[in-house]
This record gives sequence, C-alpha cells and structure tokens, in this order.
Amino acid sequence: MNRVKTESSKGLWVVFLLFWMFNLSSSAVAKQEDCWVDLYEYAEYIGEHIRINGPTGLANLRSVNGKNWEARIDSLIVGPSARVTIFEHTNYKLTLTEMAKHPELMKSLGITEKEIREESELIFKPNQRVNHLGIYNFHKKTKSLKIECLD
Repeated sequence: MNRVKTESSKGLWVVFLLFWMFNLSSSAVAKQEDCWVDLYEYAEYIGEHIRINGPTGLANLRSVNGKNWEARIDSLIVGPSARVTIFEHTNYKLTLTEMAKHPELMKSLGITEKEIREESELIFKPNQRVNHLGIYNFHKKTKSLKIECLD
C-alpha cells in the first residue's frame, strides 16, 4: 500500500512540475508578444508603418521587411513589455561630434559629453507613445535601433 501512495505522490509531483513549467513558458510567450515597437513614417502615427518584434537589434534600417526605414521614422509606439533605444547612427554608434574629441573645448563652451550623447540616442519606456520625434530633435534621424524585452 505504501508503494501505491509513493507512486501516486510522484505522479502528482510530475503533474505539478509540468503545470508550473507550462505557466512559466506561457508567461514568457505573453511577455514576448508584448515586446515590440510600431514605427510610423509621419507624425501622429500616420503613413506607412511597420511593427518590429523584440528582443532584437537592427544595426541599420536599410532593409526592414524589404523596405528602407533609415532616416524615415517620425512617430512610434512602444509595446507594453519593451524598452526601445533608437540611434542617430548605424551600428548603434554614439558618434560624438568633433567637439567631443576635444574635452577642453567642450568644457570652455559649457557642453558636457552627456548633452552630446543625448543628441545621438533616445530611450523609450514600455507603452510610450511619441507622436513626433521632432520634439526630441530626432525628426527622421533614426538609423539603428534596439528592442529589449522587460519582465
């Protein structure tokens, strides 16, 4: 009789373990489904648009689903589980201006490296909507991007 209880207990543990693993994987799938960015050609979310699912990194936007999106994006919507970083340069480069190569000149002009860096990349939080990248002085400047999926 003890043997029947032991085998029955093992069976319950296996069922519990499978159920727990299924819940974890379905939760991860749901988070992945919410990890995306919608990019729009014009302000106010109009014109041609494309959804890019994450996690991903696109070192350039010259051929996204067969179309060139480089320096073409003007508005965007970030998915509920995504953090999106857009870059002014290809290959995620934070290429600083010539001034950044001369720290003494930057200091004398009162410009920090952080200020120059902010001109090269923008980071957007989950569910963020940007109706015109021009408000960040990033009007049609995006040439590469990264999408991170958050828990």
